[in-house]
Amino acid sequence: MVSGDGPKRQAAKAAVELYVESGMVVGLGTGSTATFAVRRIGELVASGELKDLRGVPTSAKTTALANELGIPLATLSEARPRFTIDGADEISPELVLIKGRGGALLREKIVAAASEEGLIVVADSSKLVDPLGEGPLPVEIDSFGWETTLEALASLGCEPELRMDWTDPGRPFVTDGGHYTADCTFEKIADPASLDTEVKHIPGALESGLFVGLTRATVVADENGTVLIETKPQ
Repeated sequence: MVSGDGPKRQAAKAAVELYVESGMVVGLGTGSTATFAVRRIGELVASGELKDLRGVPTSAKTTALANELGIPLATLSEARPRFTIDGADEISPELVLIKGRGGALLREKIVAAASEEGLIVVADSSKLVDPLGEGPLPVEIDSFGWETTLEALASLGCEPELRMDWTDPGRPFVTDGGHYTADCTFEKIADPASLDTEVKHIPGALESGLFVGLTRATVVADENGTVLIETKPQ
């Protein structure tokens, strides 16, 4: 069992120092582990070790953090990232991910898919699972008719639950894009690619938290400080 933030911080630091270079456009992920990566980039920008770097943030929270750290930002209409550094909720042996429990999966996937080399995933070793589905699969859904969308998701063999706001449990959680999130519990996810397609065929289901074929590499640290880098086969 991995405890504390040490492994997250170490994985993020290793990924930034291995992959991020001056002159790059880099997608900036959202969540606790991605925050360590953004902070490390900010330190290197402030020290002058990284020059002419721009970040494309995946959430309002990441935008605010980057602005605080003095990281120059760009939009996807201005530039495409070389890659995106982001965390994951679950990582399969095939480097397929579950993301979105932090509430930003649609924008995270848009930026990752727009990145020339996909995702550099940073995580602690507790995120390595086989098969996927140890926890719920987030699905970003339109707020209109959400009840019928949850019914359709249930027909795929899961137990969907509308995510409620963390600070006000009496109202639904709302993403930066103004959408709701359904957290879908499966016994296991044996075929992520097929499930991702099935989810997106449901009217009202905007995007699933299954990230298939988007991972370039994972940088994972354990509680002993060991960093394991796994690269997608070419």
